[in-house]
Amino acid sequence: MAEQHRPHTGPSPAASPAFITALRSAVRGASDFGAAARALTTMDASNYRRVPLGVLAPRDADDIAAALTVCREYGVPVVPRGGGTSIAGQATGTGLVLDLTRHLRTILDVDPTARTAVVQPGVILDDLRAAAAPHGLTFGPDPSTHSRCTLGGMIGNNSCGAHSVAWGTTADNVRDLSVVRYGGQALRLERGSGAGPAGVDALVAGHLALLRTGYPDLPRRISGYALDALLPEHPGGPDPVRAFCGSEGTLGVVTEATVRLVEAPRARALAVLGYADESAAAEAAPGLLAYGPLTVEGMAADLVREPAGLLPRGAAWLFVETGGATAAEARAHAERVLRAADAVDGAVVTDPAGQRALWRIREDAAGTATRMPDGSEAWPGWEDCAVPPARLGAYLRDFRALLAEHGLRGTPYGHFGDGCIHVRIDFDLTTDAGVARFRRFSEETADLVVAHGGSLSGEHGDGQARAELLPRMYGDELVALFGRFKDLWDPDGGLNPGMLARPDRLDANLRFSVLPKRPVDVEFGYPQDGGDFAGAVRRCVGVAKCRTQEASGAGVMCPSFRATGEEAHSTRGRARLLHEMLAGEVITDGWRSTEVRDALDLCLSCKGCRSDCPVGVDMATYKAEFLHHHYKSKLRPAAHYAMGRLPQWLRLARPFARPLNALARLRPLAALAKRLAGIAPERTIPVLATETYSRWLRRRQGRGTRILSSSRVVHLWADTFTEHLSPQVGRAAVRVLEEATGRTVLPPPVPGLCCGLTYVSTGQLDAARRVMRRTLDRLDLLPGQPLVVLEPSCAATLRTDLPELLPDDPRAAGLASAVRTFAQYLEEYAPDWTPPRLDRPAAGQTHCHQHAVLGDAPERRLRERLGLTGELSGGCCGLAGNFGFEKGHWEVSVACAEERLLPAVRAAEPGTELLADGFSCRTQLDQLAGRRARHLAEVIAEALPESAPGGGAPDPGR
Repeated sequence: MAEQHRPHTGPSPAASPAFITALRSAVRGASDFGAAARALTTMDASNYRRVPLGVLAPRDADDIAAALTVCREYGVPVVPRGGGTSIAGQATGTGLVLDLTRHLRTILDVDPTARTAVVQPGVILDDLRAAAAPHGLTFGPDPSTHSRCTLGGMIGNNSCGAHSVAWGTTADNVRDLSVVRYGGQALRLERGSGAGPAGVDALVAGHLALLRTGYPDLPRRISGYALDALLPEHPGGPDPVRAFCGSEGTLGVVTEATVRLVEAPRARALAVLGYADESAAAEAAPGLLAYGPLTVEGMAADLVREPAGLLPRGAAWLFVETGGATAAEARAHAERVLRAADAVDGAVVTDPAGQRALWRIREDAAGTATRMPDGSEAWPGWEDCAVPPARLGAYLRDFRALLAEHGLRGTPYGHFGDGCIHVRIDFDLTTDAGVARFRRFSEETADLVVAHGGSLSGEHGDGQARAELLPRMYGDELVALFGRFKDLWDPDGGLNPGMLARPDRLDANLRFSVLPKRPVDVEFGYPQDGGDFAGAVRRCVGVAKCRTQEASGAGVMCPSFRATGEEAHSTRGRARLLHEMLAGEVITDGWRSTEVRDALDLCLSCKGCRSDCPVGVDMATYKAEFLHHHYKSKLRPAAHYAMGRLPQWLRLARPFARPLNALARLRPLAALAKRLAGIAPERTIPVLATETYSRWLRRRQGRGTRILSSSRVVHLWADTFTEHLSPQVGRAAVRVLEEATGRTVLPPPVPGLCCGLTYVSTGQLDAARRVMRRTLDRLDLLPGQPLVVLEPSCAATLRTDLPELLPDDPRAAGLASAVRTFAQYLEEYAPDWTPPRLDRPAAGQTHCHQHAVLGDAPERRLRERLGLTGELSGGCCGLAGNFGFEKGHWEVSVACAEERLLPAVRAAEPGTELLADGFSCRTQLDQLAGRRARHLAEVIAEALPESAPGGGAPDPGR
C-alpha cells in the first residue's frame, strides 16, 4: 500500500499557542481548536478527509481579512467552508476552516427593479429564493442541496442544478464580488473591470492563443480556472467575476456578492417521459431543448428503489419542466413536449404535490445512489462530468461498458439537457487493490470524457477527485498557466492548498483509510451494514439533508439541529464525530469520548434520520450503542436510572398511585424528586393511573375468562404508557376494536411485558435484551397472529430494535412482523367496517417514530373515512420519551415543539380535534399549551353508539 493510503495513527497536528492568541486578538468571531470542532470539519460530502487545525466563525468581512492576515503571518492554510456538501474534497483542509454559515448569512438587499440581490457568503440558497419570491423572482441555479448549500459555496464550485438549461450556472448569475486574498487584501471584482491582482492582465495577454483554443465549448464546462473569461473579446470586456467563480476557495474568500435574479414562472408543469433505456432518454434530451424547457433531467430505473405510481412505463425517464404565466399555459407547453417526444410512454403532471413527489426521487439521488440495490456501498469518486448534449447517449454506452470492464457498478442520472451526469460507483476504497482500481478507472474515465469532447467536472468542481487529471483535458501548458494564475492571486499558497493548482493525488487522503480494518464489537446487529458499526457510520456521505432549517411536509430530521443551528447537533455532525472516534486520531478516547457524548446528548432519538436521510443513517441506534459502551462499568446520569428504568418503577408504584399523585402535587417534594431523578425542574410529573389498563380489562371480562379460538381474539399490547399513564387509550381501543371486528380483546397473558424502549433509548442494552427475552418467553402469540400496539414508539421498538438487538432469535423477527398499529389492524382485519363520521378539522402531530419506522398511510386513510380533515404536523414534539424530561434539555425540547406542533395547535379553529397517538406528544401539548390531545382510538370510541359492545363510553378518569 502506498504511503498516502496508510492510516495516520500518530497525534494530529495542533495549532501553536502563539497563532491561537494572535487570531483571537484580531477577530471578534469565535474560534475553536478543540477535538470536536476539528472532527466535525474533517470531511465534506466526498471520499476525502483532512484534519484541520481549528475552526473560526468570522462575524464580518473585517474578521475574514484579519484572520487571513494572521494566517499568512503564521503560515497557516485557510479553507472557506459553507454547507460542507462539496463532493470532490474541496471543503476539507489542514489549516483554519472558516465557517461562513454561522454569522455571514444576511441578505443585504433585494432590488426587484434591477433584479439583483446582495448577499453574504453564508446565505442559504432557499433563503435567497424565499426573499426573492414575493417579487416574482428567483435565483436560477438550484443544486439538489438547495435547502442547505450557501451562495459562497455555489460561487466557489460554480454550482448549477436542474434549471441550468434555462438560467445557466452560478457564474452566469453573479454580477460582482467582494473578496479577500490570503494576507487580508480586499478586492472588488466587477464585469468589465480589471482582471484582478497585479500581473493577471499580462498573463492573459501573453497567452491569448492558448486561452482562445484550449477550452472545450459546452454548457457545463466547470473544470479548471475559467481564464478564457478574461479574454479581451469577451462580451462586455474581461470578466474577473466569471474567472473567480469555480475557483474552489483557492484564490480568495468571498465576503459579499451581487447576484442576478430571474423571473420565476407563475405556474409549472412536468412532462414525465418514459424510454426503453438510459441511452434512448439521453439521445432524446437535446431535441427537447428547442421547446424552451426549464429542466431536462434524466434517470434510469436502477435509481428508483420503490415503485412510484406517477412514473410512466419505461426503464429510463426524462423530467421536462415547463413554465407559464398560468397553469393552462404551463400545461400546454408540457403537452407540446409530450407530443414531440419519441417516448415509450409519458404523462403531464400539474398537481404540485405530485411534482414534489417526483422531484424528491431526483433530489434524494445524491444519497440513495450511495447504496446499490443489494445494499452494497457506492461512492462519488467519479461524479458530474459533462459532455456535449448531443454526445451524451454515446458517452453513456461507453461509460457503462467501462464500468463493466472494471467490474464496477454505478447508477448514472443527472442533467441530460446539459450533458451532465452524476454517478455513484461501488468502488472498494478500503483495500490496496480497490484503491488501485479506483485510480485506474478514474484515469480511463477522464480519457473517455475528453474523447467525447467533455469536461471532467460539469457541476461540483474538480477538488481532489479530478484536479490531478486536468492535464488529460487541457494539456500541460494550460494547466501550468493555472498554476501561474493561482500564484498571482495567492503567492504564499495559503488558500485551500491541494486543490486545482498543484493538486493532491486523487487517491490520497481517503477518509476510509483511518477506520478499523476489523468489525468493532457492538450490541446491535446492523443488518443493513453486514454487522459492521464502521460501515453503519460511513453511511453518512455528507449530503447534509439533516442541516435544513425547516422540516418539509411530514419530515422529521433533524429537530435538534433546527433548534440549535450547531453542526454537532445534526445527524451528519454526529456521524462525523463517530467516524473520528473510530479513527482515533482527533478523538482519541474511543467510546469514552466526551465530545461524542455531548453531541449525542441533544439527539432526541426521534429516528427521523432513519427514513428522512437519503442513505438511512440511524442515529437513534448509534446513540444507544454509544451510551451502552460509554457508561459500561460507570455511574450513569440519574435520568438513566429514573426514566430509563421507568417500566420497573411504574410497576412498583402501582399500588401507591393515589398517595404518590398527592405527594407529586406538593411543590417541595416534587422539586426534590425531580432533582434526584435528573428531571428538568420545569417539568410536571405525570399522573399515575389508579387503575391500570390490564386490571380494568380483566375486571371487565371477569376473572378466568379465556377465548380459545385464535380467530376470535385480538391481541392488544399493554405498553408501559397505556398501562400505567394513559389507560383511557387502551379502554377506548378495546371498545373500537371489538365493535369493528366482533372479536374479543384479550388481557395480557403476563403483567408487565415490555418492549424495552426506555432501556434502549438510554443505552442500557444488556437490560433491554433481558426485558425483550422475557417478553418473547412469555408472550402468548401464535404464528401469524397480529399484535396491535397503540403507542407508536413501542411499536417502532418492537419492529426494529427488537430484531436488531436479538438477531439470532427467530422469535424476535416473528414478533416484529406481527406488529400492527391501531389503524393498520382495522384496515386489515375490519375492511368492511364503517366508522362513525366526525366531519371536523383535525390538528396535532404524527409521532416521529410512526413517520420514521411504521409509516402513517393507514392512519391517513382512517382519518379520511372519519371525515377528519387537515394535515397533522411533521417534525418532532420535542419531548421524545425521556429526552424532554431530562435536566438540561428543556430549552431544546420547547424549541422543537415551537417549530411546528404548537403553532399548528394555536392556529387551529374552534372545534378542531387535537390528535396525538404518542404519549410524549400528548404530554408535551398538555404541559406547554395546556391543551388535551387524544389518541385516534379515543376519538372514535367517543363517537360510537352507546349500544356498541364494550358497555358504554370509555371512562376518561384515572
